Amino acid sequence: MSTAAVGSSTTTGGDMPAADAVILPDASATAAPATTLAADEHICLDVPWDAACEEDGEGDEEAEQRRNRRRLLNGSLRQSNVTSQVALVGTDVCRIESLDYELIENDVFKQDWRARDRAHILRYFALKWALCFLVGALTAAAAFVANLGVENVAGAKFVVTSNLMLARRFESAFTVFLVSNFVLTMFATVLTVYVSPAAAGSGIPEVKAYLNGVDAPNIFSLKTLVVKVVGCIAAVSASLHVGKAGPLVHTGACIASILGQGGSHKYHMTCKWLRYFKNDRDRRDLVTCGSGAGIAGAFRAPVAGVLFALETVSSRWRSALLWRAFFTTAMVAVVLRALIDICKTGRCGLFGKGGLIMFDVTSGYINYHVVDLPPVITLGVLGGVLGSLYNFFLDRVLRFYNLINEKGQTYKLLLAATVTICTSCCLFGLPWLATCKPCPTGGEEACPSIGRSGNFKKFQCAMNEYNDLASLFFNTNDDTIRNLYSAGTDHEFHLSSIILFFMASYFLGIFSYGLALPSGLFVPLILTGAAYGRLVGMLIGSQSTLDHGLFAVLGSAALLGGSMRMTVSVCVVILELTNNLLMLPLVMLVLIISKTVADAFNANVYDLLVNLKGFPFLEGHAEPYMRQLSVSDVVTGPLQTFNGLEKVGRIVDVLKTTGHNGFPVVDEPPFSDIPLLYGLVLRAHLLVLLRKKDFISSCTASALDASKHFSPDDFAKRGSGKHDRIEDIELTADEMEMFVDLHPFTNTSPYTVVETMSLAKALILFREVGLRHLLVLPKSSKRAPVVGILTRHDFMPEHVLGLHPYLIKSRWKKVRFGKSAFTNFF
Repeated sequence: MSTAAVGSSTTTGGDMPAADAVILPDASATAAPATTLAADEHICLDVPWDAACEEDGEGDEEAEQRRNRRRLLNGSLRQSNVTSQVALVGTDVCRIESLDYELIENDVFKQDWRARDRAHILRYFALKWALCFLVGALTAAAAFVANLGVENVAGAKFVVTSNLMLARRFESAFTVFLVSNFVLTMFATVLTVYVSPAAAGSGIPEVKAYLNGVDAPNIFSLKTLVVKVVGCIAAVSASLHVGKAGPLVHTGACIASILGQGGSHKYHMTCKWLRYFKNDRDRRDLVTCGSGAGIAGAFRAPVAGVLFALETVSSRWRSALLWRAFFTTAMVAVVLRALIDICKTGRCGLFGKGGLIMFDVTSGYINYHVVDLPPVITLGVLGGVLGSLYNFFLDRVLRFYNLINEKGQTYKLLLAATVTICTSCCLFGLPWLATCKPCPTGGEEACPSIGRSGNFKKFQCAMNEYNDLASLFFNTNDDTIRNLYSAGTDHEFHLSSIILFFMASYFLGIFSYGLALPSGLFVPLILTGAAYGRLVGMLIGSQSTLDHGLFAVLGSAALLGGSMRMTVSVCVVILELTNNLLMLPLVMLVLIISKTVADAFNANVYDLLVNLKGFPFLEGHAEPYMRQLSVSDVVTGPLQTFNGLEKVGRIVDVLKTTGHNGFPVVDEPPFSDIPLLYGLVLRAHLLVLLRKKDFISSCTASALDASKHFSPDDFAKRGSGKHDRIEDIELTADEMEMFVDLHPFTNTSPYTVVETMSLAKALILFREVGLRHLLVLPKSSKRAPVVGILTRHDFMPEHVLGLHPYLIKSRWKKVRFGKSAFTNFF
């Protein structure tokens, strides 16, 4: 993040104090070196990473990252308020900053808007819709390629393995299965570790943090996009219990971000007519549309995509964005439909029998009665408990994995190799525990299904028999879900087989997620939930009139609600997947119950991941103890300010010795009768002025017409995670003695609050408007015109409670059983 020019723990938001910033003795936390890192602390620093390492006396960047990761995990410096803000981006520790969602209304900006004619404005709005169309079309293409790759790569692996099993060459079949999975997993891991570590995981926590105002390096780069798609194909094809939905959300966000910034300058893939979106606000809206397009592409569920963006990842929403998001997801559905129609002609290999096709497997008419409610309610309650347990175990496993990953790249590869070998042995070995079942007579589907997807896998059985457990393990995730959802299959699976599959799927999904490769949680939870629903249907389904396939659908909803705590978007995903609106009341009931039960134990899985990664996420509500504090209680001085006419040497010195991102500009006599706050100038704009070198020789009012010397493109926002450095600008001794007129480049209308405003009220303003800096003005006119700056860090509970530890006891906590509920139980 970046922060304001506040000298002590008050500086935040990227936005944190540098090592040599002034630290007030009254700050409650002891000042620590700038390299002391605590992820839970949510403080950020703009100083270069190498400089931070040197200050700590350690030049080894890898060793520094290991220390940072350990501090992120154990929160040992939770109460330290003067630290660098770092977070886990993918599997690496990275510095983060804040985003400037506020429009900087300086003279250059105003002149640019005054110069725009009607055609220019119409072109601007037309481009927004054109980019939404491109984001939808390209995300649909990415989803199509991902499914095409998985269906063909995994399909070819299963065909070869099945043929060897048919020939009774079991050892060769196991070898092919194990080696294929190992090679695919290691390919995805090597690609992620050495090319783009930011592509690891689902990417949804990073997207969610970005839309909240947190900027991290490389999360939306072209390399991340390519690795996300290719690595996802390899990981899912390797039979790891990971999904495509999360990576596709990140893929859609990457496409939107790259288009919004005009392409990739690094790889010379730019388009001048795309460079209209020069600010974070427009790019944020486009990334929101891209994230919704990802869900629409993963499940061919356009309405669910819009609701997912609204309910899960977006921190700010408005009606205009709703229309554009809906248009984007509609384009995804249209493009996917066209591409799927091409594949139905048989030109896409095995594709077309699994993913992206609506499952449409439940009975056409569902008739349920009051007697069905007790089993459905039981399904929801148990789903909430299992979902919260899933989050609990996942959090512990990820913390353990991070301790392994911090040891270096080799250990990341070894961890992935160990998990894929264990997974392959489990998937190939467990079906041997199942007994063979005779093929049903009069069925439409061939039994056994050899060399292709289907409900009846032969495995080791005789020719007229099938192995029901192998039918679940030896399929792609999409085909397995289809098998479990299928209506009229109440007698196709043994109870023992469903129990084994449920337990294996439950824990394999947990152990597969934290690897250094693209992976999602959505599909594994749907798959595990489907097995859980089948199991409940077998155990208590005799007391209900519902089909076991319908129990599987409701089980998926229950586990998703218990883990992700999404209700509306998950409900629509389930309905669009099954293409059966009649299930709406039952799905709604299950989701409400499972979410309510799970909320009593822990937070949703994405909030846990955001917290574990160390992103300084601003919640939509204020803690009650914040109402006991005013903004002056967390803001301290002295404040680093600039004069309207400032000496070049002083600007350079301040930029080199502090990591602040924003600086108040104050006019003092003789340029004004009394010290007067003129506005706020950003570090990025100061760097542009220093690079242009349009200086004046004396400290006198300048008649400089900024619009003639600077264009809006000079101040255009760079891509995500990319920032200029003061160390890259060379100035002579004579230039250092000259002056810069900051007035034309200062935001004259920054958001301000009075120092007596409650911290809770300031937090709501800060988050809802999407600010990076909030100036604090004095109550009395006899004091300095500005007393401090609030940034993201100042609202973090760890920072506030660090300054006022007596409030810890009064901190509001949700009504939960607490961690001990699970710990004691196990």
